[in-house]
Amino acid sequence: MFNSSKNVKRFVSISAAAVCLLSSLRIAPLDNYAVAADKTMTAFEITENMKVGWNLGNTMDAKASDINGDLATAGVETETAWGCPKANQTLFDALKAKGFNTVRIPTTWFQHLDADNNIDPAWMARVKEVVDYGIKNDMYIILNVHHENWINRKDLLTAYNDIQPRLMKIWTQIAETFKDYDQHLIFECMNEPRAVGTTYEWWAASAVDECDVINKLEADFVKLIRGMDGPYAKTRLLMLPGYCASAEQTFLKAIDVPSDPYVAISIHAYTPYDFTMNTQVKDHSVFTGAYAQNLADTLQGMRDLFLDKDIPVVIGEMGTSNFGNTEARVEWTNLYFSTAKKYGIPCCLWDNNIETNPKDPGECHGYINRETGEWYQTSLPVINKMMEVMNDTSIKWGSERKIPSYTHQDLSEGTVFRDKAIEIDASKSKTYENTTPGQEIAWSALEGKEVAIKFTGATPILAFSDAEYGNWTEFKPYVVDEANGIAYYLVSKQLPAAWNDLSTVNHMQARTDSVTNIEKMVILNAPEVDIEVPVDKTKKYKIEFANAQAGDDLILTFKGEKNTVTNGCVGFNGDGWEQVEWEGKTDANGDLTVKIAMSKFPAGIASAECQIWYQPELVDMVQYNFGAAAVETTTTTTTATTTTTTTTTTTTTTSAATSTTTTTTVTTEPVTSSQTFTGLAGDANQDGQVDLSDAVKIMQSLANPNKYTLEGNGKLAADVYGNDGVTVKDAQVIQLYLLNLVKTLPVTDTVID
Repeated sequence: MFNSSKNVKRFVSISAAAVCLLSSLRIAPLDNYAVAADKTMTAFEITENMKVGWNLGNTMDAKASDINGDLATAGVETETAWGCPKANQTLFDALKAKGFNTVRIPTTWFQHLDADNNIDPAWMARVKEVVDYGIKNDMYIILNVHHENWINRKDLLTAYNDIQPRLMKIWTQIAETFKDYDQHLIFECMNEPRAVGTTYEWWAASAVDECDVINKLEADFVKLIRGMDGPYAKTRLLMLPGYCASAEQTFLKAIDVPSDPYVAISIHAYTPYDFTMNTQVKDHSVFTGAYAQNLADTLQGMRDLFLDKDIPVVIGEMGTSNFGNTEARVEWTNLYFSTAKKYGIPCCLWDNNIETNPKDPGECHGYINRETGEWYQTSLPVINKMMEVMNDTSIKWGSERKIPSYTHQDLSEGTVFRDKAIEIDASKSKTYENTTPGQEIAWSALEGKEVAIKFTGATPILAFSDAEYGNWTEFKPYVVDEANGIAYYLVSKQLPAAWNDLSTVNHMQARTDSVTNIEKMVILNAPEVDIEVPVDKTKKYKIEFANAQAGDDLILTFKGEKNTVTNGCVGFNGDGWEQVEWEGKTDANGDLTVKIAMSKFPAGIASAECQIWYQPELVDMVQYNFGAAAVETTTTTTTATTTTTTTTTTTTTTSAATSTTTTTTVTTEPVTSSQTFTGLAGDANQDGQVDLSDAVKIMQSLANPNKYTLEGNGKLAADVYGNDGVTVKDAQVIQLYLLNLVKTLPVTDTVID
């Protein structure tokens, strides 16, 4: 994890066209390793005993620097270089008392080496002292090599011969120092190894070859530790991360897992990023059904790839920043820890000792006062939920570590939906060849059913839409028969949980994130399966605009508990899905009125959908009507336009006691002709600013241009690279711009191969 003063990580999934999936997990041949004494724990016994962990972030991993960057050498004072107090026994005692059984100690070494890579004895002594704080409490300790700028480098692809000797020298000294520590001490080879400064530093676009370099280094690490003297050399748990320790399937599949019974995969999963850390997302107050599905899919991917194959997993970093959204964070925590516990994955909460920071709200991971051992009240409910789940005896550790075995109908017994073989390719999204052709289907043909797709290549995604290809909804399979190449989708449960009006289901098709050969799609009777489907708690109400007049307000009336903060949107299908967001607070009588000017909606709009996002169990929309235009109340618009040159957003919050209004105006130059663009480059959705939503808009338009159309000024604004029309590279360049890796838009230099 980065220091809060550094660049925020952006685990951004670029379009399917930019993703290169490996076909299968690679596992090396099995070697024979001697197991120690009778009481030696297995790897899975270690991970179960680790239970729940905490990171001593921004402390032993802190680096000393000046105006020229990182210093070459420094002393033990680096422990407080990033503003954290020195670690102490009081802190570790408080962690243990609360229920934490593991502490991960990220540690940076390069500033404490001499010319021959010998570790400063004073630094090693201090690291040992901090490790002992936990060992004295019978805690499990993870010690690693962290923030090493000689590993995380732009030329990682060709740097193996430079990195390997130093890495092995450091680990030789660490292993020798701690050789008599038992299995409570765990070694983690590296932290987030990646090609820093490249366009694919955090992405799957071009890092496959770098994955091979990481695999070689980690194989050397395992061989080194296993070949050393000491009673625990053969049985010490070793944690191995993939490229940037990412939880993305592309990187996980690229890990070459050594055939060693005491190796665990190390993964960092701030998932889903849009909820946990992404400051480009304006509202983090609701842990939506879509977020829940993303988290569930990510954790299931770890289970399916590793745990089911008897390879342990440790989530070495995870967490959700404090955006002032405590209730939503607690919901996220409940799903995260409940699922991880059932799979048997110990999770280590990231803590950088930053409780709140309005200037950087995406990096607020502070939970405990490190000097007093007292827990911060802002995040204590998150900690309490973690411990509640861990102490819940109804959730059995590792009870779902293996992929469940289901009995399915034979494909020959089902109803064939598609039997014509076709190759779909994510890189051909412009010509719609990333999906099978849309075929009509009704909910009556799917009720009580599952869909089976026989395929080769990347696992397909099943998609549904209405007659106009709106309400596009996707599902990953709940189980895959790898031996026979069949993916199963339990639509009888998945669709009702995600679709508001099942009568509007009209199309079903398969999509790919890479390259997939679809042999057939068959509808089968659904088996009796106990599968948890994340439920979207959003409340939705249809709005008809037949009685609306130009100049009117749309007036929404809500009823709920008194003094209840709530928010939501009025969404519609315009240039793709667009929405006008609103927020407010019920008064002392439980009433809230929201007024939205009709000018916020496109002319001729027939209908829309009002959604309640936050506090849905307490708040209901009781009516809507249209009236004369008045002062906007509690609205914020994110609606895209193609002709407006000045966008004004007004937010007024009204309660019984106070009323405040904030107005922000963003002005751009108008378009002078269809060929000449002088507006805000990169502003694809025309909301007056350049942010991640513009990259998403471009990728949506490429993946499904019928639903997400780019036109007019937005289309011109989107072409920021190459002057060759809108392509995947335009979305990539916008993200580089947001990461400050390119300084201006449009880009004229070659920054993407």
